[in-house]
Amino acid sequence: MEYTTSIGEKIESHFLSLPPEEKTAVIIHGVAVHFSELNNRLFLARSKVRFFEEKYCIKLPELEEKGLPDDADYEMHEEYIMWHHWNEVAEKTEKQIETLKTIAEYGVFR
Repeated sequence: MEYTTSIGEKIESHFLSLPPEEKTAVIIHGVAVHFSELNNRLFLARSKVRFFEEKYCIKLPELEEKGLPDDADYEMHEEYIMWHHWNEVAEKTEKQIETLKTIAEYGVFR
C-alpha cells in the first residue's frame, strides 16, 4: 500500500475509472442519501432554535438587537451560545440543501 497517496485520491482514482453510467448511479445514490441526512440535520437544528425562541419568547435576531437582559443568568448565557450554534447549523444546512437541489434537478429523485 502506497503511503504517499491519500485515501481520497485513491477513491477518486477508482471512481474516475468507472463507466459514465456507473459514476452517475453513484452520484445519484449519494446525493439522495446525503439529502436525507441534511434534511434530518435541518429538522434537528430548527427544532433546537424553536425551543429557545419559545423558552425565551423572542427570536434570535431580536435578541441580538436588544442584547441579553441585565438579569440574564448563567443558564441563559449558556443557552444563548447553543442558540447561536443551532442557528448557524440551520443556515449552513439550508445552503447545503440548496446546492444539492441543483444536482437533484438533473433527475436524482425520478
